[in-house]
Amino acid sequence: MNMKKTTAFILTAATAVMILPATACKSSDGDKLNSYEITATYDGENTLEGAMTFTFFNDTESEISDLKFNLWGNAYREGAKYSPISEEAATKAYYDGISYGEMTVEEVTGCAGWETGGEDENILTVTLPESVYPDESARISLTYTLKLANVNHRTGVTQKTVNLGNFYPVLCAYDEQGYAESPYYSSGDPFVSECADYSVTFNLPKQFTAATSGKEVSRTVMGDTSTAKYELSCARDFAAVLSDNFKTRQIKADDCDITVYYTGEQPPENIAECAAESADYFSDTFGKYAYPTLSVVMTPLTVSGMEYPALVMIADDLSASDGIYTTVHETAHQWWYAMVGNDQVNCAWQDEGLAEYSTLCFFENHPSYGFTRTAMLGTATKAYRAYFSVYNQIFGKADTTMTRSLGDFASDYEYANIAYNKALIMFETLRTSMGDEKFFAALKKYFGENKFALAKSENLIAAFDSLYDVEGMIAGFVEGKTVI
Repeated sequence: MNMKKTTAFILTAATAVMILPATACKSSDGDKLNSYEITATYDGENTLEGAMTFTFFNDTESEISDLKFNLWGNAYREGAKYSPISEEAATKAYYDGISYGEMTVEEVTGCAGWETGGEDENILTVTLPESVYPDESARISLTYTLKLANVNHRTGVTQKTVNLGNFYPVLCAYDEQGYAESPYYSSGDPFVSECADYSVTFNLPKQFTAATSGKEVSRTVMGDTSTAKYELSCARDFAAVLSDNFKTRQIKADDCDITVYYTGEQPPENIAECAAESADYFSDTFGKYAYPTLSVVMTPLTVSGMEYPALVMIADDLSASDGIYTTVHETAHQWWYAMVGNDQVNCAWQDEGLAEYSTLCFFENHPSYGFTRTAMLGTATKAYRAYFSVYNQIFGKADTTMTRSLGDFASDYEYANIAYNKALIMFETLRTSMGDEKFFAALKKYFGENKFALAKSENLIAAFDSLYDVEGMIAGFVEGKTVI
């Protein structure tokens, strides 16, 4: 996500830290993956009816007796403990006054029982009929209703589109400590999920077009309803944006077909070109892009952009320059989040910092866009020092530690300066110390060893440390000991 333009000051609650292991996607070598088969029917207004069959494959070393799913759509309900939108962003987000939505599970079959709970009614727990042992599988089916708020956010009916991020129950990531549960914090991206295979069918009023994470494999029209099926392999999320007024522009990158979706009279200037050029650059620099398509969707948002596998949302009210910058940043997230995942709740700098620094590297090598390495580093350093000064005055001492829960950040402003600006400065320091050859070799190594994984920060450190002794340097930044 790109939050560089966000300056909200809010206080949020803390949650326990859970570090997740690197667990690689196995579809490339023929082993089994979890899979989602989803049919979602949109009524053209504010309701999505969903039916989902989930096949679970136990690739852990533990006996699994229940499955836990995140119900992120339920964060929009009235009375939620945590709001997905900060107070400062609420005016822009709720364009027609406060509005609520919710995700309601109607029925679960193929199980011994189920209940909705968690810290903020955000977890569906499904008890299996019998335990599933390592290398065994189980299948459940469920139906649910997603009521959409009128809101310019990841999930909701916007002023021009219908954003469907996190529109279905998503299995919580699992490690030796159990399932990773997190409420929907308004700062950052409170989503941690493992890669799975997806088959998603949308039933829409025929005037609507769907931009999705998947590749379209079939389409039919019967009466007033259009039905299209999409498939996506080895992805940690699936997202879509709907509109009855989409126009498209298509462009070919080396490793995928890119489609820009927009609702204005003209396509946003240079968005398609910079998406294709940045995808090619990142493929060459870090490792090949894994998916056959990439959707770049211009849509109303409260932040500049938001990433999902093979789909990025770009705020449609950005200037031409900010739109280009955000498109490159969100495209970089296809490498640092979509393909190489991490614990975004407790270690947000790991993907946001890498996406931000990758953006710097792209513009450094493509000067025609007008962004320079020197200017970007100077802007980040100036912003971070300003934050440090302000927070020293407000709190007596600024907390500059980088690995902490999203709930431990005092504001979006603090989060952006730690996860984006300080992380960018850290990666620049590493590059200057190691030299370009070893720095980029380390990132290729990190990508190659953790592709389709939930990587720990230790995995990132190990990739660098194998080529140059940087553990102490990284620790200084992460633990807040290094003075910038």
